Amino acid sequence: MDTIASLFSFITTPVSWVIVQFHSVYGAIFGPDTGWAWGLSIVSLVILIRICLIPLFVKQIKATRAMQTLQPEMKKIQERYKNDKQRQSEEMMKLYKDAGTNPLSSCLPILAQSPFFFALYHVLNSIASNDTVGVINERLLESAQKAHIFGAPLAAKFTDNADKVEALNASLTDVRIVTALMIVLMSLSQFYTQRQLMTKNVDTTVKTPFMQQQKMLMYVFPVIFAVFGINFPVGVLVYWLTTNVWTMGQQMYVIHNNPTPGSKAQAAYLERFSKHVTHHGKTRNRRERAIVKAIVAKGRDRNEYERKFINGLNKAGLAAQADGAVIKGDATAAAQAEDGSPTTAQAAKRQQPKRQSKSQRQGGTAKADGESLSLTKAEEPEGDVKPAAAAKKSNAKPGGSTRSKAQSGQRKGPQRPKSPSKK
Repeated sequence: MDTIASLFSFITTPVSWVIVQFHSVYGAIFGPDTGWAWGLSIVSLVILIRICLIPLFVKQIKATRAMQTLQPEMKKIQERYKNDKQRQSEEMMKLYKDAGTNPLSSCLPILAQSPFFFALYHVLNSIASNDTVGVINERLLESAQKAHIFGAPLAAKFTDNADKVEALNASLTDVRIVTALMIVLMSLSQFYTQRQLMTKNVDTTVKTPFMQQQKMLMYVFPVIFAVFGINFPVGVLVYWLTTNVWTMGQQMYVIHNNPTPGSKAQAAYLERFSKHVTHHGKTRNRRERAIVKAIVAKGRDRNEYERKFINGLNKAGLAAQADGAVIKGDATAAAQAEDGSPTTAQAAKRQQPKRQSKSQRQGGTAKADGESLSLTKAEEPEGDVKPAAAAKKSNAKPGGSTRSKAQSGQRKGPQRPKSPSKK
């Protein structure tokens, strides 16, 4: 570890300068020789570094999600060119280039803060060896050696012997209790961070080898930190515990506000978002409109939770628009099709009037608006009785048949009813 830390000695001066600046602030509050002043200086160093690494963290999230979506294609390439490693590597690089990502992007935050980690280790190791380093002169070196965190000096390790610990004005029992407790907390925070990533923020609809790798890392990383932690000074344990807690909180924020599509976290998020939009009846800011716009644009490619979100809006009488807005409307008129195109009342088929049957058209009664119209007695012309009787006699057939042509059914269309006979 000392050899690795010496490789990053070029950055020890900036790291030591930042620690000294924070120490001058906290020293004025808690005292320059207290563990609070030096411990909070290390914590502030971590926070400053992690704030600077936020853009890399965002890039890491995008790269991790892109790698998750590429896992099925990567598996196909591996099976297709399993006997040609060079062609396999070329196809993999082409796939990464087309997707705009690479496997190293997910490791950027860890790689970026590694120099600061080893530089801090080098600074604290120099303090334990009573050597000045960077901008830490003899006065600051003496002050740092007096600083204790819960009875453990900043430069003490779990593996230190009793003589070395006594030279730092501390007891071996206090050092081992404090370091053991910090190692356990460091491992637990690392385990919880990986666990919440696996159980809440992984797309459960796609089973890929990436999930198995993450599950393995969830158990391997805490063990690695526990093994190497016994060789870390107390100040480095403070640094690593702080960065683990920061990572855990940052991960919780991402899972709560920007979950992976298809994950359980997205289901919970869309449920909260649906209640929020339903309560207000609209999307209120650019971020909410961007979320709705992305879901609408997917069309048939929406996952189960996104379809449930759209259906929930429709049941509440709301309709999601292509621009991300949510408008009020009739639930039936605003219902959306599976392909994402809304069906409106204007697009509904117009109802055609019912056609009359042949018997209704040939009936003796004309109907208008559901009411039958009949000739009244006053509308009949006088003198119709005799012509009717004469027609009856002239149309009579031998054999006693008295059916007329009108009654025989040969005439099509509506017929005029016979005039009632006069008594």
